Amino acid sequence: MDSSHVALVSLNLSMDGFEHYRADSNMVLGVSIANLAKVMKLADNSDSITLQADQEATHLKIIFENAKNERTTEFNLNLITIDSEHLAIPETDYQSVVTINSNEYSKICKELFSLSETVSIATSPDFVVFSVEGEVGSGSVKLGHNEGDKEQTTLEVTEPVSQQFALRYLNMFNKAATISSFTRLCLHNEQPLVVEFKIENLGVLKYFLAPKISDE
Repeated sequence: MDSSHVALVSLNLSMDGFEHYRADSNMVLGVSIANLAKVMKLADNSDSITLQADQEATHLKIIFENAKNERTTEFNLNLITIDSEHLAIPETDYQSVVTINSNEYSKICKELFSLSETVSIATSPDFVVFSVEGEVGSGSVKLGHNEGDKEQTTLEVTEPVSQQFALRYLNMFNKAATISSFTRLCLHNEQPLVVEFKIENLGVLKYFLAPKISDE
């Protein structure tokens, strides 16, 4: 979760997606993402990665192996204490689910951000509307239910939803758009937005964003 408690990220990887996976018991390992990113720079794209942790672990062992070059790199990353309780994500039946081509959605968010800091997302059974209002003026992008191959947009709406969100966060989330052809937006009038990217044969990456409260 970010320091302002506006956004939260959840990455879930299934054991089926790993070459080898073993967990003798449930464990919570606290890791600094900034430090993990530094360690990952030790790896090449062709390396295999092994993560190991003992019971009552004080560090996470990360092993990079490259069979072609016969190179093995090991690093023990110190663990940190994290209050995992406040990161719990409640199960929600979303009133509207929009699936949209990731490239198209990223382009919409990027272009609207040049016009306004805030976007309103409104759903109906037939279309979703992304609208902005700023000093430049006001406008919207409307996408209808479309079953095309690549540019398809699908709508599952049991109840219309209308909420406002900070485009700065949405554009940050869209940096993950390269891992999935489609972006899934899950909306509920009384819950945070979920921006979901499915990782083929491995898992799912979810971003949660609290809506902006209108001045009205």
